[in-house]
Amino acid sequence: MPAHNAIAPDTLARLIALPGSPRIVDLRAAPARAIPGSWYPAGDEPAAWRRAGGTSLVFVDDDGRDTAVSAAAISRSDGMPAEVLEGGFAAWAAAGLPTVSLAPLPTRHDDGRTWWVTRARPKVDRIACPWLIRRFIDPAARFLFVAPGDVLAVAAQQRAEPFDLADDRVFWGHRDDLCTFDLMVEAFGLGAHGPLVRLATIVRGADTDRLDLAPEAAGLLAISLGLSRVHGDDHIQLEAGMAVYDALYRWCRDATGERHDWSSHQPARNKAPA
Repeated sequence: MPAHNAIAPDTLARLIALPGSPRIVDLRAAPARAIPGSWYPAGDEPAAWRRAGGTSLVFVDDDGRDTAVSAAAISRSDGMPAEVLEGGFAAWAAAGLPTVSLAPLPTRHDDGRTWWVTRARPKVDRIACPWLIRRFIDPAARFLFVAPGDVLAVAAQQRAEPFDLADDRVFWGHRDDLCTFDLMVEAFGLGAHGPLVRLATIVRGADTDRLDLAPEAAGLLAISLGLSRVHGDDHIQLEAGMAVYDALYRWCRDATGERHDWSSHQPARNKAPA
């Protein structure tokens, strides 16, 4: 019988990395790997997940017992819907579900968020990478868009992680035929997650002028260039682009075998009586 106010790992797995997914609060001390999209309370800082209204909470500890049960009970007493991951992180890992390596994660700021900086006027990679980070790595990540010549200076001044810059001093960039999105998928240990691997091929095709890599790459390129012309504000463009990548990820995960034409979604017609 399932524990009271608990969610099974396979149920939670269907909800991760999607808009409106529950806030996953990881209570373990200094974990090396985590469930995609987890939050990590840091010391006594005002936990950002407590201010994330409009969604439920899922607490994760090692085994789904005392620590997570207590935190969920306290949250429910404060009027916040909260559950415990059944069996904790041990059960999630034992089920072979996706996990994120936290080793490449930049140092968090005092606000509990990671800060990132890249070139202004994004097109493909500089929207895809923030989507990946917010959905799988750090839901509260902050992104700064500046002129190309200012990226490294702002990175140093603001302790922001630079990405997608053609400079040998920047780790997060293109590698041979791979784009920055590819590198992040691999570095954060998500290279075995099939839907992301498929999405990475589409992103690479659109970002490196290899539209032959996937039929969807040309469509992503067209949408990305269109968004960059519709929106003059990079942050508004990023929010619009989040919806595009949410849809592409969900297609990669659940809908690649579905087809559509004039008759495929028509209701079945009843046969005339004999």
